[in-house]
Amino acid sequence: MKKTMMLSFMAALTLAACSERQTGENPLPQSNFDLSVAPGTDFYQYACGGWMANNPLKPEYSRYGSFDRLAELCEEQMHDLVTELVSENQQPGSVAAKVKELYTLGLDSARLNAEGMAPVKADLDEINILSGREVPAAIGRLHAQGISPFFYVYVGPDGKDSRQNLLSLNQGGIAMGDRDYYLATDSTNLALREAYKEYVTRLFVLAGYSESAAESAAQSVLKVETELARLAYSREELRDPQKNYNRMAYTDFAQRESAFDWTAFFRAMGVDSLTHLDASQLAFFDGLNDLYPQLPLQTIKDYLSYTLLNNAASYLDDDFYNTQFDFYGRTLSGQQEPRARWKRSLSTTDAVLSEALGEIYVERYFPQSSKERMLKLVANLQEALGQHIAQLEWMSDETKARALEKLAAVTVKIGYPDKWRDYSALEISTEKSYWENLKNASMFETAYMLDKIGKEVDKSLWYMSPQTVNAYYNPTTNEICFPAGILQPPFFYAEADDAINYGAIGVVIGHEMTHGFDDMGRQFDKEGNLNDWWTPEDTRQFNLRADRLVEQYDQIVVIDTVHANGRFTLGENIADQGGLRIAYTAFKNATEGAEQTPIDGFTPDQRFYLAYANLWASNIRDEEILRRTKTDPHSLGKWRVNAALRNLETFYQAFGITAEQPMYMAPEERVVIW
Repeated sequence: MKKTMMLSFMAALTLAACSERQTGENPLPQSNFDLSVAPGTDFYQYACGGWMANNPLKPEYSRYGSFDRLAELCEEQMHDLVTELVSENQQPGSVAAKVKELYTLGLDSARLNAEGMAPVKADLDEINILSGREVPAAIGRLHAQGISPFFYVYVGPDGKDSRQNLLSLNQGGIAMGDRDYYLATDSTNLALREAYKEYVTRLFVLAGYSESAAESAAQSVLKVETELARLAYSREELRDPQKNYNRMAYTDFAQRESAFDWTAFFRAMGVDSLTHLDASQLAFFDGLNDLYPQLPLQTIKDYLSYTLLNNAASYLDDDFYNTQFDFYGRTLSGQQEPRARWKRSLSTTDAVLSEALGEIYVERYFPQSSKERMLKLVANLQEALGQHIAQLEWMSDETKARALEKLAAVTVKIGYPDKWRDYSALEISTEKSYWENLKNASMFETAYMLDKIGKEVDKSLWYMSPQTVNAYYNPTTNEICFPAGILQPPFFYAEADDAINYGAIGVVIGHEMTHGFDDMGRQFDKEGNLNDWWTPEDTRQFNLRADRLVEQYDQIVVIDTVHANGRFTLGENIADQGGLRIAYTAFKNATEGAEQTPIDGFTPDQRFYLAYANLWASNIRDEEILRRTKTDPHSLGKWRVNAALRNLETFYQAFGITAEQPMYMAPEERVVIW
């Protein structure tokens, strides 16, 4: 059910919207603005201050934005769909029956509380009687169940032969998600580690361990995860595709990393033969090869037991769920209360049966007219990006020609896939526990993934479901995708003026296109292969500009003394800026010769930038600011607006920004890449 590793190769614009059509809504109501602030002082506050004042944070959210509000409406629509299925008699074994059964299991709090930790007891017992020789196979069985101790396994296009699927191994094994949580020595991270240790201890107590045994097991977990964190590549290093591609013969890898029985691991996972693999972070696996034989058997058992419990906690009784929420939700993110049970059950059902629900969703909520208009918008944005590439002063004609070839080769996916996934082999049964069903679903998903090994890449596959409120660019398939979920207000309005749609969904389109030419995407050619198609001088010129953009964002103070990470967020920052510039050009192309009539006192150019800014209106807790700064490659909403716009002359002209105002940046300091 996880696509963790895909995300390292896929640039996604994190957004949200809903299925409710709101064509009669004013896209830019005056209530969204804070007109007491001049646009040249703080454009984010000017454009979004009213919305933020009128939409305070809800207890279940660590960040609540304009798109989160619409996501709630979308959730209600999905809830209506599932509720209808639940209320009707369904044919046994049908997809509708599977939706009904899984959703109902997630709602049954009485059964979950009565079962307690019983659904995981047999698996825990199996871990605790392992001999040393049995451990690799046990780890393989856990991976087959969607539980990933030590590292991740993923199957997708080979980075240098994008026509073929290749199994990749990727660093992992740290449940807090980022190595700095384990290694940083500031007071904030020290306090988080202490809270984490308490959380791990509590999980073991709930699983039946004595207090002293739980504390000892928690120490083992922290020891293993800290050592894995020491081995892990940094966030910045993970953005280097060349460094993270290490294809080799399986026999060579197994011999190189011989301290671990890889053959037993893969056989238990369901892989009987393997000729090649990609050891993505090779230095990590070299380090793991040294670490693994040094770990006492009991330490490994404690770590595996915790990994199981941590994965299962959300699907067990209230004690397990609330314990997990207290750390991950309240402590790490600042949430004040958990989401309602029906929301959690709906989310899980959607994750397991995403395309099945997606087929129903698009039939009811996604009109063909939206797809047709999007195709036209994409074509206009593609033309605009081509114009920008052709006019670049810093790029040679040779590299321009190849860039234009790559742009022309981009595959565009809009709304929903042409063929739907078959879920007939997935078994869901109310005779089994909620956790057992989810474990079976994960095994179904793993088998689906592993079946791709060595086969040709199916370019018709989608990496997001239609109801997903997001968009992505994937460099290994050179494709952009806009699921039906994002093609609604506030991103796409069927009846709005061009300024609104180009400033909102137009920038989203341009953002994803630009990912094909950001610091990572530019290293892949038109076929999706990791291949240097740039001249050395053009690479140098690109890096000069990218480094200056890094410096700009590094100077941003997100909270207290904590700065943004310009290198980590570089790809998204390039895409934000490129999306704005390309969408503006497409907007001007589309409205050439048209009368520039103000609406509600705002010119078309002003409405373009206001529409963009309103996408990022949000309130956010301090804890979430810190977490996202550490783990999210996107800049925070405020800086996706203010920092990006400061580089754009057309923005200055639209609002009359002068050199005396804080939003102003001298021309020689501005950075323009695409």
